[in-house]
Amino acid sequence: MSQEPRRDRVFVFDTTLRDGEHSPGFHLDAGSRLRIARQLERLGVDVIEAGFPVASPGDFEACRRVAREVRGVTVTALARAMREDIDVVWSAIKDAETPQIHIVLSVSDIHIEHKLGMTREQVLERGAEMVAYARSLCDRVQYSPEDAGRADPDYLVETVETMIAAGANVINIPDTMGYCLPSEFGELVRRVISEARGAADVLVSVHCHNDLGLATANTLAALAAGARRMECTVNGVGPRAGNTSLEQVVMVLRARQAQLGFTCGVDTTEITRTSRLVAELTGTPVHPNKAIVGANALMHGAGIHHDTGLKPHLNYELMTPAVVGLSDAQREPGRPVARGAGGSGHPGGDENRVADALQHLIFG
Repeated sequence: MSQEPRRDRVFVFDTTLRDGEHSPGFHLDAGSRLRIARQLERLGVDVIEAGFPVASPGDFEACRRVAREVRGVTVTALARAMREDIDVVWSAIKDAETPQIHIVLSVSDIHIEHKLGMTREQVLERGAEMVAYARSLCDRVQYSPEDAGRADPDYLVETVETMIAAGANVINIPDTMGYCLPSEFGELVRRVISEARGAADVLVSVHCHNDLGLATANTLAALAAGARRMECTVNGVGPRAGNTSLEQVVMVLRARQAQLGFTCGVDTTEITRTSRLVAELTGTPVHPNKAIVGANALMHGAGIHHDTGLKPHLNYELMTPAVVGLSDAQREPGRPVARGAGGSGHPGGDENRVADALQHLIFG
């Protein structure tokens, strides 16, 4: 599967099985991970991050099963910048149709000093050595300078240059702590792409956290700045306040395609099915007011919004339920959907046929 940078194509990297599983109380066995991975394949994501194989024998086995049994996507797994980690990752994913080794090493001074106990120069040397080693095993190597959102931008640019020279062909810029404002993060990504030697020849990805509720906004700002791969999770699951929600950013790209100009390969009619499978297997229900996949996301309970049931639903709905794979009967179990007596189940006859035609033009 080609993942060369293209002006309008955005690649979707799903990390539900790795970073998503860091949500408090989550634990997915190998069978559950494989079920989710197969659904992610049906959803149409480009990359599945299957886990962190060095963490445990169970994690290793889950990654290996995903790599061997899921086809049509890139399968990756995370390694710290250590030869032992890289060997374990490669052993777990080498049977994938398209394997990728993902290496992470800190780039912010806070992490370098207090987490690693190293100097900037030592971090550059370690990272370059491990990228080169990973490239000796695998044609695709992604490097993530952890905590890039709080790093010295000049040092981040130097880091990216060094890792590209060492052989990384995907560079991921993470806002690990969910710290950046969209304007800041967009500018950081733009600067890396424009100033780091070799950046024009690699795929630039982003990984945003939602600690300040800005993960989706930061991801969109990064895409506008030139990134072409986005890391996200189903239902926005992940540590602390979670990760960029796959369903949110995908539907923004679709709903505002005319303005943003981006396309992706996700089949949006599989979104609801995927969301519900993840919720079921993790035992974590989706909040009713969660955008796109929450039980109330396409419902209107009272007042002028309830009146949309008596008028064309374009008034208060950005999308029809079918766009995300949800029938009217499924919108909220046990609760009727407000509709009038129009000829096709919608009120207002001709008026609603016009509204439905407009929906089709916008959303397909």
